Amino acid sequence: MKRKLALFSVIVLVFGILAACNNSSSEGTTNSNSNGETIDLTWYYPVNVGGAVTEVIDKYAEDFNKEGIEVNGKKVTVTPVYSGNYDETMTKVQTAIKNGKAPDLSVQLSVDLFQIKNSIVPLDDFIKNDPEAQEMVNDFFPGFMENAQTEGKTWSIPFQRSTVILYYNKDMFKEAGLDPETTPTTWEEVIEYGKKLTKDGQWGIELPATVSGYWIYQALYLQNSENNMMSEDGKEVYLNTNEAKEALQYWVDLINEHKVMPEGVLDWSTVPTDFIEGKTAMMLTTTGNLTNVKNNANFDFGVAFLPGNKRVATPTGGGNFYIFKDTSEERQQASFEFIKWITDPTRAAEWSINTGYIATRQSSYETEVLQEYVQSFPQAKVAMEQLEYANKEISVYEQGKIQKIIHDALQAAINGADVSETLDKAQADAEAILKAYQ
Repeated sequence: MKRKLALFSVIVLVFGILAACNNSSSEGTTNSNSNGETIDLTWYYPVNVGGAVTEVIDKYAEDFNKEGIEVNGKKVTVTPVYSGNYDETMTKVQTAIKNGKAPDLSVQLSVDLFQIKNSIVPLDDFIKNDPEAQEMVNDFFPGFMENAQTEGKTWSIPFQRSTVILYYNKDMFKEAGLDPETTPTTWEEVIEYGKKLTKDGQWGIELPATVSGYWIYQALYLQNSENNMMSEDGKEVYLNTNEAKEALQYWVDLINEHKVMPEGVLDWSTVPTDFIEGKTAMMLTTTGNLTNVKNNANFDFGVAFLPGNKRVATPTGGGNFYIFKDTSEERQQASFEFIKWITDPTRAAEWSINTGYIATRQSSYETEVLQEYVQSFPQAKVAMEQLEYANKEISVYEQGKIQKIIHDALQAAINGADVSETLDKAQADAEAILKAYQ
C-alpha cells in the first residue's frame, strides 16, 4: 500500500512538473508576442527647408506606429525629435553621444560620414541577409550612394536628397521682356538676365552664403573645374586653385561689379522667403524648397538646371539615415526596419511630392502617384533629371571644421576681403587640420 501511494505521488509530481513546464512555455510565447512590450525609437530629424515639413514627418511617424512592425516580438514605434538645422543637429548628436545618450537613428547630411563614423554602425550586416534591403540599396540613384559608402562599407541610407537648382519668377521674366520659358544657361547669361531683372525693390538673383552656403559655392566650383574640391578619401581639399578663385570671384562680382545681387551675406532661410515675396527674380537653392515655393508663391514660377561655365554641374546634397552603435542590436535592427519602411518606393514618391526633395528610389518614378504629380507639375522632375550632371558633395575628415573654413572664406570675400588671399589662407588652414589624417 505504501509503495502504491509513493508511486502515485511520483506520478502526480511528474504531471505537475510537466503541466508547470507547459504553462511556462505558453506564458513565454504569449509574453513575447503580445505582452505590450515595444521598442520606442528616438529619431533626430533636422529641419533645413521652409514649409510644413514637420507635419509630414509627424504623419509618417504616426502611420509607422500604427503599422505594427515587430522585432523580436516587440512592436516598433518611432518618435521624431526636431533638432534644428543640419549644423544644429550635428551639435546635438555629438553632445548626446558624449553624454552616453545617443539617439537610435538620425537624419544628417550625407557628408557627415567621416565626422561621425566612429559612432555609427555599418549597415552591411543588415543588408546582406535581407533580400528586401538588397533590392532597396540597388534601387537608389547611384549618385546618392556615393556619399553613403566608403572603405567597402555602406554607412547610411539616402532619404532627403537634393541638388541645387535655379528657381525663377516667370512673371518677372515677362515684365523684363525675357522669354519665361528660357532660362540662363551660362554664367554670362546670368549676368545679362540679372541686369534686366534688377530694379528698385527687386534683385536679379540671390545666392545664400550661410548654413549650406558652402554647397552653393561648390556648385560654382564644379561648373568652373573638371575636378572636385576634395580627394576621394576625404583627406585633402583643393580650395585655392585658379578655378576655385574664379568661382568665388564670380560670386563677388554679381554683387559688386554687376550689381544684380544684394550686398552682404544672404541667409540660407531668407533667400527662399525673398523669392516668394518677390524681392528677387532668381535664386539658387535646394530642390528641397520646391514644395514650399509651390505652396506659397502667388506667381508663376519655373525651375531649371543650373547655368554652367566650363561645364554644367551640381553637387548632390541632403540627408541620409544613420544608426548609432551605442544602442542594442535589437534597437539597431528596429531602426533599420523603420528606414526600410519609410524609404519604400511609394513613400519616397510621396516624400518628394510633399517636400520637393528628389525621390531617392529610381522605381519611385514608375509609381502612379509620382507619374501623375510630375505630369501636373513638371518642375518636380527637373532636379532628378539634373542628376546626370551631379557630382559628389564635399565630404572630408573634420567636415564641420572644413565647412566652417569654406564659409568663413566665402563670407569674408563677400564682405570685401581679397578673394585670392582669402582662399590661400583657407587652403592653409584646411591643410593644417587634415594633416593628422595623412
